[in-house]
Amino acid sequence: MKMRLPLALITNVRLLSSGFRIGHWIHNGVTKTSLLKWIKPVGFDTGVKTYNSLTKQKEPLVLAQERIATWYSCGPTVYDHAHLGHACSYVRFDILQRILSRLFEINVIHVMVITDTDDKIIQRSLEQNISPTVLARMHEEEFKRDMQALRVLPPAVYMRVTDNIPQIVAFIEHIIGNGHGYVTSQGNVYFDTQSIGNRYGKLVNLGGIVGELGAQDKRDPRDFALWKASKPHEPHWESPWGQGRPGWHIECSTIASSVFGSQLDIHSGGIDLAFPHHENEIAQSEAYHQCEQWGNYFLHSGHLHLKGSVEKMSKSVKNYVTIKDFLESYTANEFRLFCLLTRYRSAIDYSDASMNKARSTLSTISAFCHNAQAYMQGHLLCQPIEEGILWERLSATQSSVRKALADDFDTPKAVYAIMSLIHHGNCQLQPATKVDGPRCPAVFGAMLSYVREILGVFGVDLLDRKEVHDSSGVLNNVVEELVHFRSKVHKFALSVEDQASQNPQTGSEIQKRHPQRDRVPLLKACDALRNNLAPLGVHIKDRGTNSTWEITRGGETRKN
Repeated sequence: MKMRLPLALITNVRLLSSGFRIGHWIHNGVTKTSLLKWIKPVGFDTGVKTYNSLTKQKEPLVLAQERIATWYSCGPTVYDHAHLGHACSYVRFDILQRILSRLFEINVIHVMVITDTDDKIIQRSLEQNISPTVLARMHEEEFKRDMQALRVLPPAVYMRVTDNIPQIVAFIEHIIGNGHGYVTSQGNVYFDTQSIGNRYGKLVNLGGIVGELGAQDKRDPRDFALWKASKPHEPHWESPWGQGRPGWHIECSTIASSVFGSQLDIHSGGIDLAFPHHENEIAQSEAYHQCEQWGNYFLHSGHLHLKGSVEKMSKSVKNYVTIKDFLESYTANEFRLFCLLTRYRSAIDYSDASMNKARSTLSTISAFCHNAQAYMQGHLLCQPIEEGILWERLSATQSSVRKALADDFDTPKAVYAIMSLIHHGNCQLQPATKVDGPRCPAVFGAMLSYVREILGVFGVDLLDRKEVHDSSGVLNNVVEELVHFRSKVHKFALSVEDQASQNPQTGSEIQKRHPQRDRVPLLKACDALRNNLAPLGVHIKDRGTNSTWEITRGGETRKN
C-alpha cells in the first residue's frame, strides 16, 4: 500500500504571519533562500478553516466553485493486504468529506488513484509466480471490500495507472516541451528540478540533496523519474523514449489533471507522502500547466502507531494489523469512534486500551439512545424533567459541534460536546416508581434525533442498517413477543399478598406485603431467562412493571 517513508532530510519550516515561508537548501555548495507565498484562492468561502501543509497554519477553505470541492487523494499500491495504518488515513479523510458534504453542504468530487504497476507489485508477483496484473486486481478488490466494511464512501471514480498510460506519456512529453524534463541515454526521463529554480520545496524545507536511490544518469540528485526504461521480465509500454513504465509521482499529476485540469481544491494523503511524493507532484503539475499554484490545500493525516512504539504501523517493520483481522475483534463503528477521538492530523496510538475507550464511548451513546427511546415510549418512568434546561443544552451543543468542526474538523471537541449533552440527558433519565407532573418526551426526541444525525455525519450508524438481513424483521418480532410474554409473567409473579402479624410491644396488628410464595419460582424463571439471553446478544431491562430490550451483534445494536 502507498505509505512510504521520506527520502529527504526534512527540517523545520519557519513561518511568517503574512503566510510567507522561508525555505533554505544547498545547491553546488551555495545556500539559497526563496520566498514562497501561498496564493489565497478566490471563490466561495465555506466558513471552514483547515490546516494547510503549504502554509503550516490554518487557512479559510475557499473553493473555486460555489459548494463544489474538487478532491484528489493518493490511493493504495495494491501489492498486499491493507492494514490498520492505511485504514486510519482513509477513515479520517472519509470523516472530513462527510462533514463537508453533510454538515456544510459541499458537493465533494473525490478522485482516487489505484497504483497497479510498481516495483513492489513486480517483486511480489515474481515471488508468488503470478501475473502482476492478476496480483494487483486481487488486492484492489480486497482493498475496496475493506473500505466498504469500514463504511468509507467510495470516491466518485477510481482511476488505475495502467488504464492511463497514453495520458501519462502525453503529460511527460508536455513537461519536456516546456523545458522541465530530459531524456537520458539509458531511456529514462527525469524531471529537471533546476529548471524551476527556487520553486522546488513548497511543502518542505530541503536541508540537503537526497534523491531517489539507484539512479546514476541524473543531472541533479534531486531530479526524479518521470519514465523508467524497462528491465527484463518487467511490464512495459511503448513510448517515444522506448519501452518502459511510469515513475511513481507522474501518475497522480496526470490523473488529477485529466479530471480537474489546472486547478485543484484539496489534495490529501498520509503525512509520509508529503515528501517526496506530493512535493514532486506539485513541481511537475505546475511545470505542465505553467501555473503558480496547482493545488490550493494539502491535507495530511498523522501516523498510526502501536502503543509504545515510535514507528508508524507498516509492513516494512512487521508491526501491522490487517483490516480483516481487526474486524474480527472490533466493529466499524468502534474504529470510527477511535479515529474521532483524535485530531485527524495528529499521530494516534492503537492499543486495546484506546479501542476499549472508543467502545465504552459508543456504549454510552447507545445506552442513552435506548433510554431516551424507552422514556418516549412510556416504558421508563422518571421524575419531572427540567425541559427548558435540556432545550438550552441541545441548542448550545448544536452550535458548539458546528463551531468545532468548522475549526479544522476538530472531532474530539465535537464528540466532547455530544457526550456532555448525553450526560445532562442521563442525569434527568433517572427511574422513579411514582411520577408526579407532566412528561416531556419531545425534548428527548429532539436530542435522540440530533445524536443519531451527527453520528451519522461521522459515518457511525447507530441504527445498524448495515447488518439488517431479510430475517431481521422476523427476529425482532420474535424477541418482541418473547419479552412481552415475559413481562406479563414477571408482572404476575411480582403481585403481593397482605399478611397480618402482631406487634409484640403494642399487641396491635401490622399489615406486611410479601410476594406470593407459589409465584416466586416464576419470578426466578423470568430472571434466569433475562440472564441467559444476555450472552446471546439479547439484553432485557426491567423497568418496574414494563421491560425494554435490545439486540447487540459484535458491538452493533438494534433496540426497542
